[in-house]
This record gives sequence, structure tokens and C-alpha cells, in this order.
Amino acid sequence: MFNLIAVVIAIAAVVATLGHVGYLALLNSAANKRAGGTPVAQYVRSRWPVAGVTTAGALLAWALTAGDAAVVDTLAILLAAGSGGVAAKSLQSTKERYRTGQ
Repeated sequence: MFNLIAVVIAIAAVVATLGHVGYLALLNSAANKRAGGTPVAQYVRSRWPVAGVTTAGALLAWALTAGDAAVVDTLAILLAAGSGGVAAKSLQSTKERYRTGQ
């Protein structure tokens, strides 16, 4: 049962990190197509390391859930929660920074 919880948390973290990566990719694509989009493209380039590290952490956490030990599942939960939380917060701050139409 504990392993199932770890798997669900790890999958949620992977989804959150991939959402962050996808949003950055869309923002970068739009910035590159638009005249004057250089500041946005620079911001996106500065955020790629965070997106990469959190995605790697979430994927590692998901891989750790393949083990049987409760200690490894606990580590996977902590790693997934940290990666997912940072990715979600980064996504939220990026969206707030570039939100339009309000």
C-alpha cells in the first residue's frame, strides 16, 4: 500500500514537471516568433535548468518506486514531492509573470 502511494505521488510530480517544461516550450516558441520577444526568450532560457532538474528528480523518484523497501519508497515520496512542488511553484510564477488579458 505504501508503494502505491509513492507511485501516485511520483506520477503526479512527473505530470507537474512536464507541465512546466511544456509551458516553457510554448512560451519560448511564441517569444521567438514575435518581434521584441527577446526578453521573454532570455527569461525562458534562465528557467530551463530548474525545469530540467525537477523533471530529472521526478523521474528518478518514479524509478525508485520500483523497489520493495519502505525506505526507498519514503525517499521517492520526498524527492517527488520536492520536485513536483518546485515545478508547480515555478510554473505558477511564470504564468503570473506573463499573464495577459486581465
